[in-house]
Amino acid sequence: MVDWLLVLAGGLVGAPLRYLIGVDAKYRLHTALPWGTFAANALAALVLGFVSAAATDGDLGTRVQLLLATGFCGALSTWSTFSYELLTLTSARRLGTAGGYLVLTVGAGVGLSFAGATVADAVF
Repeated sequence: MVDWLLVLAGGLVGAPLRYLIGVDAKYRLHTALPWGTFAANALAALVLGFVSAAATDGDLGTRVQLLLATGFCGALSTWSTFSYELLTLTSARRLGTAGGYLVLTVGAGVGLSFAGATVADAVF
C-alpha cells in the first residue's frame, strides 16, 4: 500500500507541474513548436537519468525510485502528447517544424538522461 501511495504522491506533483509548464510556455512563447511538452519531457529525462544512475549504484532505495521515477517522472513526461503534437504538425504540413521537434526532443531527452546520470555519479 505504501508503494502505491508513493507513486500517487509523485504523480500529484508531476502532473500539475507538466500542466503549469505547458500553460506558461503558451503564454510566453507564441510559436508552432510545443515548447511546454518539450520542457516537461526534457526535465523528466534529466531527473530520470539522475534517479536511474543513483539507483543502479545502490544510492537510492526502491521507494525513492517509485516516488521520483514512476510517480513524478511518469506524470511529468508525456509520450502521447509528444506523438499527438507531431501528428498535428505533420497534418498541418509543417514538416520542417515536425522534424525539428522530433530531433530536438529525442536528442535532448537522450542527452539530458546522460547528463542526469553524470550528475548522480558525481554526487554519489
